[in-house]
Amino acid sequence: MKRALITGVNGMDGSHLADLLLEKGYEVFGMERRTSTPNRTNTKHLEGKINFISGDLTDQNSLLRCLRESDPQEIYNLGAQSFVGESWNTPDQTSEVNGMGVLRMLEAIREDGEERKFYQASTSEMFGKVQETPQTELTPFYPRSPYGVSKLYGHWITKNYRESYDMFATSGILFNHESERRGIEFVTRKITDGVAKIHLGLQDKITLGNLDAKRDWGYAPDYVEAMWLILQQDEPGDYVISTGETHSIREFLDLAFQHIGITDWKKYVGQDPRYMRPAEVDLLRGDSTKAFDELGWKPKTSFNELVGKMVKGDIERLKNEIR
Repeated sequence: MKRALITGVNGMDGSHLADLLLEKGYEVFGMERRTSTPNRTNTKHLEGKINFISGDLTDQNSLLRCLRESDPQEIYNLGAQSFVGESWNTPDQTSEVNGMGVLRMLEAIREDGEERKFYQASTSEMFGKVQETPQTELTPFYPRSPYGVSKLYGHWITKNYRESYDMFATSGILFNHESERRGIEFVTRKITDGVAKIHLGLQDKITLGNLDAKRDWGYAPDYVEAMWLILQQDEPGDYVISTGETHSIREFLDLAFQHIGITDWKKYVGQDPRYMRPAEVDLLRGDSTKAFDELGWKPKTSFNELVGKMVKGDIERLKNEIR
């Protein structure tokens, strides 16, 4: 039986990846930071099915202990301070976790000395002020946030360790992807949660920032399959994972409100300068030709289906909460 270690297992991607690996017969170890009350909202259904172990990307000794305790063939480093907006408020912490945390894990793997495959969760935010459209594995990076800069360090140190120490170290440059498990502070989930509350009479308005930003949005369960496929290759490499389509926040709002029968949402949505980024990323659209050709991966879920799943999920959740 294969064993896998997932950092950030309680997050959206981590929980979906754990689901996938269990389906494939893996023994799964999920690393979580020790707190008095673990946040297992996304992983409650996995209790008793995976092994939760305590570790922290800011503590290298704990990472080495996690490696030795789990003895994984595959390591998926998904742990991060993942909220772009928050990275301007906590640039130090963001850099420690997203940048130096990757280095600590790679060093722990090297010190441990066992042959293991490593996956780093890179991000389209590294492209930032895009130098070409669509973006590929060869597009120059120009990050526009402390989050993007920290992730770029994690991406490059992964590549450096692959080339310096002949490690099976890979990166998936994942474009925006969402699901019903997305954190409520993210704009997509803020929209679908707000739409669900308006539908149920629990809220009158949604307040957002920039409505014109354009993103390449996919469905998280499709994207974690790409992570797994990257580690099944004979040689390590980096892959852009995207749908190849771009949609604006306004289009997301169009579809979300349509799912509750509202076609003109303007009176339900306000804007607040507090939610504007100091430096905006205007447009992201990926080209996943390499992933299509080498991994045999393609997204299965359309943009419309993604938005519908999220709105439906929030309506069902809220109905259960108010019963």
